[in-house]
Amino acid sequence: MGSGRQVAVFGAYGHTGRFVVAELVERGFVPVLSGRDADRLKELAAGTGLEARPATVDDPAALDRALAGTVAVVNCAGPFASTTAPVIEAALRAGVPYLDVAAELEANIDTFAHFADRARESGAVVVPAMAFFGGLGDLLATAAMGDWREADEVHIAYGLSSWHPTAGTRLSGAVSRERRGDRRLRYTGGEWEYRTDAPPTLTWDFPQPLGPRPVIGEFTMADVVTVPSHLSVPEVTTYMTADAVRDIADPDTPAPSAADGGGRSDQTFLVDAVVRRGGVERRAVAHGQDIYAVTAPLVVEALDRVLAGRTGTTGVAAAGEIFDAPDFLRALAPHVTLALHP
Repeated sequence: MGSGRQVAVFGAYGHTGRFVVAELVERGFVPVLSGRDADRLKELAAGTGLEARPATVDDPAALDRALAGTVAVVNCAGPFASTTAPVIEAALRAGVPYLDVAAELEANIDTFAHFADRARESGAVVVPAMAFFGGLGDLLATAAMGDWREADEVHIAYGLSSWHPTAGTRLSGAVSRERRGDRRLRYTGGEWEYRTDAPPTLTWDFPQPLGPRPVIGEFTMADVVTVPSHLSVPEVTTYMTADAVRDIADPDTPAPSAADGGGRSDQTFLVDAVVRRGGVERRAVAHGQDIYAVTAPLVVEALDRVLAGRTGTTGVAAAGEIFDAPDFLRALAPHVTLALHP
């Protein structure tokens, strides 16, 4: 548990950041609220006794002040293409672990490419994409692998009842599209491939209670970065229910709204991770409520394990590489309901 230790949360006033702050408090940590907007930080801190430390990514000294005296930093501020590198640099200077909730493909690819050697050589811990996208799917795929050392294919299908994107999600998506242009990314044959054709539409046979649903295939999410970073699998594909894709593509889809006392929306999810090798199939399934809210127990459980030394490696590492995947997934109850079928 946190035992009063201070943890910097960059982007604390954002939609996901607020869930992370609440989860940290629940688990005995003391969040240090940071981010670019001093007024929003002051508003968030009002009446809580928590300290607000404004900082911008172009001001290393301010980032250093934000992390001073903390035991770790959690980056919740998108677009992560802008925030990831400066906040990782600050964490390395401070000598504290770094975790983020980035769903942006390019930001996660950059983290592995640019910081792997430095983090490993210094013994630092950097855990990117420790969120619903990137972290949860990676843990499920790793758990489904079981005792397999390699597999032919990993498929991760997302069954969302709806997708009301936050402002941060829309901004991150815009940044990714700006970097890719008209191209999309897929991972095949052990390599990244740019494509300009439309992704396929097909039917995915989700476990109950969802059942068969139309999905957009090759709807590439952060799991396609994290999974092959540590699992020997040449084909990794993610899928998204077609209704959810229509929601996020529609500029008039509203942001998520609270449906319970904890601030969660009424959105439900089912994540179906399927691993195949030589005609044999293994599966791990998770379902729960609100993809943004569930990111908080994911990243805070990861933080707790990093600080307790319950890790399998150092450097830049995906969730399934650095943690015991089945044990981690079981620890997410009651936020996530789990079924493993190895």
